Amino acid sequence: MEHGQQTNDEREAIARLLRAWRGEIEAGAIYHLLADRERASDPRRAEIIERMAEAEAKHRQRIEARLRELGVPIPNPASVRISPWMRLQARWAPLERVLAAREAAEEDEITDRYHHPTGDAATDRLLAEIRADEQRHARQIGTMRAAEDGRENLTPTQAHAQATLERLTRRETWHRTGAGWISGAIYGANDGLAAVFGIVAGVSGATGGSHLVVTAGLAGAVASALSMATGAFLAERSEAEVAAANVAQEREEIAAHPEEEKEELSLYYQLKGLSREEADALADKLALNPDAMLQLLTAEELGGGKGGENPLESALAAGISTGLGAIIPVIPFFWLGGVTGVVVAFIVSLIAHFLVGAAKALFTLRSWWASGLEMTMAGVIVGGVTYVLGLFFRV
Repeated sequence: MEHGQQTNDEREAIARLLRAWRGEIEAGAIYHLLADRERASDPRRAEIIERMAEAEAKHRQRIEARLRELGVPIPNPASVRISPWMRLQARWAPLERVLAAREAAEEDEITDRYHHPTGDAATDRLLAEIRADEQRHARQIGTMRAAEDGRENLTPTQAHAQATLERLTRRETWHRTGAGWISGAIYGANDGLAAVFGIVAGVSGATGGSHLVVTAGLAGAVASALSMATGAFLAERSEAEVAAANVAQEREEIAAHPEEEKEELSLYYQLKGLSREEADALADKLALNPDAMLQLLTAEELGGGKGGENPLESALAAGISTGLGAIIPVIPFFWLGGVTGVVVAFIVSLIAHFLVGAAKALFTLRSWWASGLEMTMAGVIVGGVTYVLGLFFRV
């Protein structure tokens, strides 16, 4: 069919099909990245995500077949690329946030791309079939998100078990948070940059950009780096100590209150779908081996009873990143002084604020430029206020 002979409905169908074709390629690429990321840590979840990527590829093939029927040449798939930023987010951002973003994207595709009719019957039928698959994808992602943060959809029986279990384990709550040492390093650079920028701006206002800025800035950078490093080390070591204490407490509770602990274990299995009788029988068998019971209870209640990140690794990441961020506002004053040094330091520092803010978006999944501008505005406020205060205390 020649382009000039296409009806309005066919032109609308072609436009929708091309948008859907592009979206299927983008979604498949993201699912492949997520599957690669999860393959080592959770092979089962990686397999589910990989199957979703394969489903997107099948959708694309069906869309291409319909485009050929309409006489439309298939574009080069290599022309569709996800941005480097999105690749970084899929690789490093917290999994729960990535899954939430994909769930929202699937819902948008269902509503915007597949729901509204085009007027072309064959195309509408194809899009309706794909819409059913996308709805299943959204449910699968929602299930994985729920498993990630412990909010599985519960039956009424499971909901009752959950309520009872929360009552029994309220005093034993322990969980890990955070996104690893990389996000910690970015936030460390953020803290160091903001703190020392304020010091440099204030001292610059008070001294007119004299050599005292270097002294104050270096002192602030070293103090910030050491403070962040020791804080990160102590926090991670404390978390490990708390986890170890929780395991010891759990062991004592098994010895002192075996029936209550056995009930907890039974409730966990009921939440996973076993009947009460099956769960009780399994808990009775496990209770015969206290070590096995301890291992299972700590896995369910304490995430395995392990602490957080490596304390030394966290300390080094926090200290080095904070020091690097903190030294940036000081660098111009090694070569410049007076008003020139102050202006250059402000420009360099605000550029660094933008870059650090953009880097934070890797973990928040916000727009990189919006996050960067927000951080830059924070730098303007911090620098401006401290500089003006310094002017009131001229040395």
